[in-house]
Order: sequence, then C-alpha cells, then structure tokens
Amino acid sequence: MKLKYECNRREKQGHKSGSSSFHMHDPEAVFDLLALKKGDCFLDLGCGPGDYSLEASRFVGNTGVVYSLDRSELLINNLKRRVAEEGIMNLVAMVADATRRLPIEDGCVDICLVATALHIPGITRNAEALCNEIRRVLKPDGRLAIIECHKEDVSFGPPQHMRLSPEDSEGLITRYGFKKTGIIDLGYNYMIQFGVCRDNDK
Repeated sequence: MKLKYECNRREKQGHKSGSSSFHMHDPEAVFDLLALKKGDCFLDLGCGPGDYSLEASRFVGNTGVVYSLDRSELLINNLKRRVAEEGIMNLVAMVADATRRLPIEDGCVDICLVATALHIPGITRNAEALCNEIRRVLKPDGRLAIIECHKEDVSFGPPQHMRLSPEDSEGLITRYGFKKTGIIDLGYNYMIQFGVCRDNDK
C-alpha cells in the first residue's frame, strides 16, 4: 500500500546546502516510518555529512548503535569531529565503499538507510553487490529504506537523467532479493522500504 505524507514543497532557497537530502523534506516523516527504537542497530550507508545518522543516534539510545559509512574520508572525518564535540557515544563512523564488503558483522542491522545514493552511476551499476552486502548485514526481519529524488527537471539536486523514479528504484532493488513493504512521498523526494525475500516469498 502506498503511504503518502502530505507536505508542502519548499522553495530551493529554503534548503540547507550540502550533500544530504535531510533538509529537503520533513525528517519527522522519515523517522516516523523508520520507527527506530531503543537498542536498534541502524546503518546509514553512503551517509554523506551524517545528518540522518545523528538523528538516528537519538532514537536508538545508549543501548543501540549507528554505523555511518561513506567513501569520502573528508566527510567521515568531519562527522567524527562532530560526534566527539557533541559527546555522542553510540555512533561509529567509518570510511567504506558501499559496493564492496562492509566492515559490519553478519545479521546485526535492524534498518539500513541508503539516502540519495542509489542513483550514483557507480552504485547503480553495482546494485547487485550493494544488495548482497545489505542482505548479509541485515537481521532476518531487518529493513532497507531507499530515499531518492523524484524524476523531475529542477534546478538543484542530481540531473534528471540520473534520477530514479520510484518504479526504477523498486525494480532495481527487488531484482536482488528484496520485496517492497511501503512507500512515502516526501515532496521533492520519496522513500521506499523493503524487507528481505525469504524462500516462501519466491
């Protein structure tokens, strides 16, 4: 069933600049649907500046953990500094390539978020490797959430030819062992959630 969040589309100047979609929509809409709870393990894959990670750290509490992974050493170092300055104890930031083996144990993640990264050509081309690694680190009942920009011609964000429609994202992810469980319209963006396919789902 399609879940739609009624939110006003804000003007470009209302967005905070940077390599994050966090400020392009109401984060409460995202985290309401993610439904993180104390003790959860959250993986922010392709975390960029870490906005989603920092928000998630509040929800999972001292008994939970947030893994923030990005291939940019600069972004990870900046996030580590912010974590240290704010005294956050449950966030682990690491440099990692999303299309290679992740420095995460098997079956330990409750929710993996990939926010505005799936459309990047190097990730799109290696979607099978990405999905295999996400399935490996997710718990049996774990979830994958994908946030992407609608396929619209606007003057900011990725160019239209690189954008993935909800149908594009769903088709790409479900090809590699996932099933869609819900979708939410965030205005400029959308979020689709997936569960891992089991043998009886095939």
